[in-house]
Amino acid sequence: MSGGGVSDLPNKEASVLKGHEGAVLAARFNADGSYCLSCGKDRTIRLWNPHRGILIKTYKSHGREVRDVHCTPDNSKLTSCGGDRQVFYWDVATGRVIRKFRGHDSEVNAVKFNEYSSVVVSAGYDRSVRSWDCRSHSTEPIQIIDSFLDSVMSVCLTKTEIIAGSVDGTVRTFDIRMGRELSDDLGQPVNCISLSNDGNCVLASCLDSTLRLMDRTTGELLQEYKGHTCKSFKMDCCLTNSDAHVTGGSEDGFIFFWDLVDGSIVSSFRAHSSVVTSVSYHPKDNCMITASVDGSVRVWKA
Repeated sequence: MSGGGVSDLPNKEASVLKGHEGAVLAARFNADGSYCLSCGKDRTIRLWNPHRGILIKTYKSHGREVRDVHCTPDNSKLTSCGGDRQVFYWDVATGRVIRKFRGHDSEVNAVKFNEYSSVVVSAGYDRSVRSWDCRSHSTEPIQIIDSFLDSVMSVCLTKTEIIAGSVDGTVRTFDIRMGRELSDDLGQPVNCISLSNDGNCVLASCLDSTLRLMDRTTGELLQEYKGHTCKSFKMDCCLTNSDAHVTGGSEDGFIFFWDLVDGSIVSSFRAHSSVVTSVSYHPKDNCMITASVDGSVRVWKA
């Protein structure tokens, strides 16, 4: 893995993935970076080979917009959520919905599989995080966390923890084994969180147009990243695969790269004609995908 100089950053458009009608709300690489999934306002999920610019499959069953999607490490299953308040569990190959988990009282913003692909964790506008057992035929959640004071926008999982970011300004960490909750108050609505690849830091996107990097164990604020606009949209942020840079979108269509350590902008460019909703960095290569309200998913290479 390269240390990641500025010249290695993906800023050249390799392909445009077109097919969605209306805003694309999320785009995610799969575990090994060979495929990606996108979802959006048109109620569909799409599976692509982003490196060849090819649409492989379209998944339709949601009754409202699809807000998030995540794939198992072995690429056999996917989970999705959205405006119809349900969490879907799909078979990738057949396109069949295996199960629908119902229980959220409002729109569902985010979904993630655990590392064993046995549990899906979802976060919703109903101020709750819910865990669902994929192997059980019960549609009841196996766990409900409802200590939030406002909508939960984003969720990350480690081996033993659920980490969630909320509009109430907190990033909360739940130790599943110990049954313990830690809360870090950022003082601004949090609309996305992601983990550094070494697992030591949490990156939080806040609605005051600031990304904040926190130490995962102490909650200490390590750095802030500014220059982009993020005031009213849920927009992804993440670290590059070498953890050398932070990247995120902007409401004016720009993508920004910041130096992780000193917080300076090292690169920015216009990627879309409208709000950048999603960024996903390739697990190994200097490649990223971005999605936008403009209806496109774009693939960027160094």
